[in-house]
Amino acid sequence: MKGGETSQERIGEFLVKIGAMTQAQRDEVLEIQKHEPHRLFGEIAVEKGYINDMAVDTFLGRRPLS
Repeated sequence: MKGGETSQERIGEFLVKIGAMTQAQRDEVLEIQKHEPHRLFGEIAVEKGYINDMAVDTFLGRRPLS
């Protein structure tokens, strides 16, 4: 599938699946994003100390480039 977000796993879901974040942490980051939509999920999660840059790089490295 192309174009739909349902065909790609979101970073928050991926990080919860691999155990890098809890669902509560993911939900908190998503709540912050509602109020600050210009900020990236990974940026907020790193700032909160939930993950490090390596976790974001892992996610980005496993995704096919479009």
